[in-house]
Amino acid sequence: MAFGKESLQAMKVYQAINKVQAELAKQGIGKDRKNQAQGYKFRSIDDVYNVLSSILAENNLCVLPRIISRDLRLAETKSGGSMHYVTVEAEFDFVSSEDGTKHTVKSYGEAMDSGDKATNKAMSAAHKYAMLMAFSIPTEGDNDSDQAPQEVKKPTLTNNRFDNAVQKIIAKEYTVEQLRDTFTLTTEQESALVQALANA
Repeated sequence: MAFGKESLQAMKVYQAINKVQAELAKQGIGKDRKNQAQGYKFRSIDDVYNVLSSILAENNLCVLPRIISRDLRLAETKSGGSMHYVTVEAEFDFVSSEDGTKHTVKSYGEAMDSGDKATNKAMSAAHKYAMLMAFSIPTEGDNDSDQAPQEVKKPTLTNNRFDNAVQKIIAKEYTVEQLRDTFTLTTEQESALVQALANA
């Protein structure tokens, strides 16, 4: 839908977004936290909330989240534990409480956790980055986790899936590097792979 100049001026949601951007340009959101494992500074979702909440209220701007989809994958860590990987697709309606006009921003969030917090972390990440993008806040070096990176064990392949992968490699639809980067091959599968490539 196209809007004329008068229509855009009448839509108070854009005026409110602009005012929030202007306030943040003066005030900013500092990166006062430090990732202990990798040494970079970052701002957490709480840092973003703490600064934004009062500015949004002052400018009569509401942000209403909506989760569109959620994907959960389980992986085994090298220490033998399990890790939950969650990706969420979310939309955030920026609504002016003055006239009800709205603008929707889509964002994605990814997170991992060994307990039951992966979905919460992914939703927070989606919310945080929607705010950073909508209000033009620099994102370089921003990460939500200050934990050490988790080493995840590569999954193994069933023989049927391995045979299919080999056929794709022979057909040049897949590469040996991709196979080894993605999966842990057994000694038997490594030998079968070498033999299959030699006979191809």
